[in-house]
Amino acid sequence: MASERMPLGVTPDSAACWEVDLSAMRALVDRVAAGGDWTGWVAALLHGARIIDVNARGLELVGSPVARDSMIGQPVASFCPPESWAILAELIVAVASDRPDHAVQSRGINSFMFRNAVLTVWGAPGDARPDIVWVAVDGEMADDRSFWSVRASEQRYRRLIHHLPGALLQVDARPMGAAFYQLRSEGVTDIRAYLDAHPDLVDHACQVVRVTDANGGAAALFGVAGVADLVGPVEYIFALAPDTARRVTTAHFEGRRSVVELMKLKTFDGRVIDAELTVTFPTPPESLDITLLTIEDVTERLRTEAELRQLQADYARASRIVTLGELASSIAHEVNQPLAAIAMNADTSLRWLSREEPNLDKVRQLNARIAESARHASDIVQRIRGMASRHLPEPVPVDFNAVIEQAMLFICHEVEARAIRLSVTLDIGVPRVLGDRVQLQQVIVNLLVNALQAVAPRGFGEGRIALATGKAPDGAVFFTIHDNGPGIAEADLPRIFDGFFTTKPDGMGIGLELCQSIIAAHGGTISASNAAEGGAVFRISIPPVEA
Repeated sequence: MASERMPLGVTPDSAACWEVDLSAMRALVDRVAAGGDWTGWVAALLHGARIIDVNARGLELVGSPVARDSMIGQPVASFCPPESWAILAELIVAVASDRPDHAVQSRGINSFMFRNAVLTVWGAPGDARPDIVWVAVDGEMADDRSFWSVRASEQRYRRLIHHLPGALLQVDARPMGAAFYQLRSEGVTDIRAYLDAHPDLVDHACQVVRVTDANGGAAALFGVAGVADLVGPVEYIFALAPDTARRVTTAHFEGRRSVVELMKLKTFDGRVIDAELTVTFPTPPESLDITLLTIEDVTERLRTEAELRQLQADYARASRIVTLGELASSIAHEVNQPLAAIAMNADTSLRWLSREEPNLDKVRQLNARIAESARHASDIVQRIRGMASRHLPEPVPVDFNAVIEQAMLFICHEVEARAIRLSVTLDIGVPRVLGDRVQLQQVIVNLLVNALQAVAPRGFGEGRIALATGKAPDGAVFFTIHDNGPGIAEADLPRIFDGFFTTKPDGMGIGLELCQSIIAAHGGTISASNAAEGGAVFRISIPPVEA
């Protein structure tokens, strides 16, 4: 920065000087100079004014770790203390408002670095460069210890950052401040709707928001030689995750403190990993130029979780097959009914066809019955295959009452054969739940089979099972099954859902544990207790689908 540009009284050796481009803010400068009143214009101006040159003193006083390269092109607001924003903005407007008597403007400011600090703003002679101004801060060093204590504090902070485990990046998100001020001044309050219409704002954010520092963990994660390779626009972080960039931009506009996202991340050495990104935005009085990004490589964790889900699915399938084995006689009876009807109607149809004058209307009626019985048999087989098949959970809104009715089809013959009284009270007003139909059906079948086995040994009286659904006061959908068997021993209640715990001589101890894991995966709860009048009561509660 040439010393001859400095006005009288500004010493090049002691003054910190910046050359500033106002071209993007010309309309705002003219509006304020003309007396326009716009809330937030100070911040908008200083976020939109860009530094295009800086002298050595400016770098020494407020330079970042990568100094000049980091400062050029950045907003003036990034390097001006917020307490001086109003003064600096007023001086810039005065100098840039095309009034000759305002060629140089100076004002005293408070500064811990200087004694009798003076802030000076001036423009180019004449109209040679109307959108360029120079800003200088000059004065006698107040106390070297004050300056270096701040530097020491910054160094301690940086050492802490660099020695923290995991990947940590320091980001300056203030350049989006001018854009957000402008949007709010235009009446934008719904940033999601605005981004739907203007998706390019997210791309702009990825270009102007910059990584200013990082630690060794971040360098290792991204596969670069050093931290300096990570300094620059954040667009490389969101290259494979534009939706994450959009949600982070939304959170910033809405003033949220933090946001956590799972995303795909491409490293500099070509790897693609699954990462958990946590963005923590600063709030006053914290340093507003420090937004922290922590990134954790969760590729192995997600792979392990996927393998665990597969094991759980195999475990659930094995349990379903065991349950179907226990219900083999009931299933055989249910399938036999439509098959017997098909055989009977086919024989009858042949007899009608063998007459001298075949009764075609009767044959058509019998064939329709055969087709209906065949569909019924097919539905039974499909239901059994669905229970026994290798199945990946598919959460969708389901009618819980319908799940119960479908599950009862598996045990209806057993109920009839054992002369058990089954009462069913389903509340038709319960909302749908978000869940997997086959898994929920498996839970109901398991509980029904347990209830059947509990009442089967009764040597007197009638076996009874009562089913009911309803809506709890908190809005959850509940299901209860109450039998009049011997109940659960008090000593067994605390561990009734433990894996491999069973009270049956030939039991495996996996049914109730699996029921609990399935209900927990649906965000619900399952409990067991003994009714005052006798017998066991199992209660399931599942949250409804959100409106």
